[in-house]
Amino acid sequence: MFEAIALSDAEWQAITLSLKIAGSAVGWILVPGVAVAWLLARHDFRGKSLLDGLLHLPLVLPPVVVGYLLLLSLGRHGWLGQWLYQGFGLSLPFTWQGAAIAGGVMAFPLLVRAVRLSLEAVDPKLEAAAGTLGANRWRVMFTITLPLAVPGLLTGTVLAFARALSEFGATITFASNIPGETRTLPLALYTLIQTPGREAAAARLCVLSIVIAMLSLMASEWLARRARKRLEERDR
Repeated sequence: MFEAIALSDAEWQAITLSLKIAGSAVGWILVPGVAVAWLLARHDFRGKSLLDGLLHLPLVLPPVVVGYLLLLSLGRHGWLGQWLYQGFGLSLPFTWQGAAIAGGVMAFPLLVRAVRLSLEAVDPKLEAAAGTLGANRWRVMFTITLPLAVPGLLTGTVLAFARALSEFGATITFASNIPGETRTLPLALYTLIQTPGREAAAARLCVLSIVIAMLSLMASEWLARRARKRLEERDR
């Protein structure tokens, strides 16, 4: 029974690599995601609907298309990838950093949407009151708006992490399926499914993926409730 549930070194490697890539993906999209969510929640401007639509494209496009677009733009001959390679010697395709970029792009809309909804729920009268007391726009944002939006920020962060952790199509297209470099948990599961006689190992990773996803959702809900409780206690 122990052998049936024990994970191999390659499987542990896929798990740790997945956590590393998902964490890096959230790390690079967090600040831009909050900034874009604040822009959409607090400002009206020409092209806002277009920007909103572009941000949500990764949710409706096939992930392979997103990965291909990343390859066209960030590849060594892409308009941005060529500049990065010639100027800084950076080559992102087929690396774990490239996998983190692919995961971040796919998770970005979830982060923006959760944070935006939370920001829109903040009463503008509180921000206006802080402004009348002499607080400038930045101080209002960091002392009033963002603290009140913490539940949404936490929820969006955890959901983005879970989405990056489970990304497959964009990752395999842009970063390939390289053992020890870009073979994340979904890619390892795909590899096992394609290998005869590895059904037991595939089942283990399938169960593990479900467990990790459930833990992420439970953590998101727990953190959001805890943040709301602290805000309610502070307001008393």
